[in-house]
Amino acid sequence: MRKVYLDHSATTPVRPEVVEVMNQYLTNNFGNASSVHSFGREARKGLETAREQIANLIKAQPEEIFFTSGGTEADNMAIIGTAFANQKKGKHIITTQIEHHAVLETCHHLEKLGFEVTYLPVDKNALVSVEKVKEAIRDDTILISMMHANNEVGTIQPVKEVGALAKEKGIVFHVDAVQSFGKLPIDVNEMNIDLLSASSHKIYGPKGIGCLFLRKGTKVEPLMFGGAQERKRRPGTENVPAIVGFGLAAELAGKEMAQENERLTKLRDKLIQGILEKIPHVQLNGHPTQRLANNVNVSFYYVEGESLLLMLDMKGIAASSGSACTSGSLDPSHVLLAMGISHEIAHGSLRMTLGKVNTEEDIDYCLEVLPDIVAKLRSMSPLYNSGKIEN
Repeated sequence: MRKVYLDHSATTPVRPEVVEVMNQYLTNNFGNASSVHSFGREARKGLETAREQIANLIKAQPEEIFFTSGGTEADNMAIIGTAFANQKKGKHIITTQIEHHAVLETCHHLEKLGFEVTYLPVDKNALVSVEKVKEAIRDDTILISMMHANNEVGTIQPVKEVGALAKEKGIVFHVDAVQSFGKLPIDVNEMNIDLLSASSHKIYGPKGIGCLFLRKGTKVEPLMFGGAQERKRRPGTENVPAIVGFGLAAELAGKEMAQENERLTKLRDKLIQGILEKIPHVQLNGHPTQRLANNVNVSFYYVEGESLLLMLDMKGIAASSGSACTSGSLDPSHVLLAMGISHEIAHGSLRMTLGKVNTEEDIDYCLEVLPDIVAKLRSMSPLYNSGKIEN
């Protein structure tokens, strides 16, 4: 049976080159990067090289990169750290209704501590209005947190425009770039980004490692205390093998970005077009063009997403119904609901995200088996024959 992996927004396979360099720091260069002897210095050299590789990808300075356990920790550091550091100035935060739960739940926690959060709505394509951001700004606004590209529907947000607005108003601007880092060009200076979260395992690096870009001069309180690692921003012995792997993955992503995006866009558009042509009662979710090159999110009327995923898996196709962090939840996607999509249709959503391992043959295979699976599921649906479902 053919095996097709279409869940690259959940995680990616680690590149062989990354595995190779990580192995060097798991075996020969195993020292503690804080040690002054030669073993420690070798580890430190690898760590600082990675810091530079990651900084180069977003046009930052190496000393502005702080390593974390992943995107979730980076989001927490950025949002809570900024809130605590600036609470004398104000306690108002602006974010959007379609953020990853790492941002939303962090904001909910701050609300319990007396902070006020405005959750901006989006349009039918999951796009945030710059004008609505402007309208939400108050004298006591201290932070705007917005994702660069949505993890479920792939819509790319107007980060540069919001960054300019935040700078004009003197507000700290945080960008969750977990899905866009290494996939879209990012210049933190041109985009006026003060804080940026990124994760390794979305770009063919290891899991459990990420980073926070923290612009010089931006006030952020640390969340952890202990040693002096990461300039006291994030204490604890550094995971050097993972950091080195992250650095190389970032460098390779930057070199291949333009060519890979062009390739993936063709595959993405073929998959979208094929689904819309072969299967009735289906809609594309997210912006039709202003979306990640690898993202396909569709809703099938009269179909339960969980059943669809199980039957696809039986055919060797791995996909998802939304964010991997909420895949165990029975609730419909908060992103789709924010876009105005009904509960019934949101429950029939399917996210397929492409990557380096995918070929045109994979797309052909998916378009071969998907129509039959949808037809079979609909034949068992009492709603299908009644035609009562509406968006």
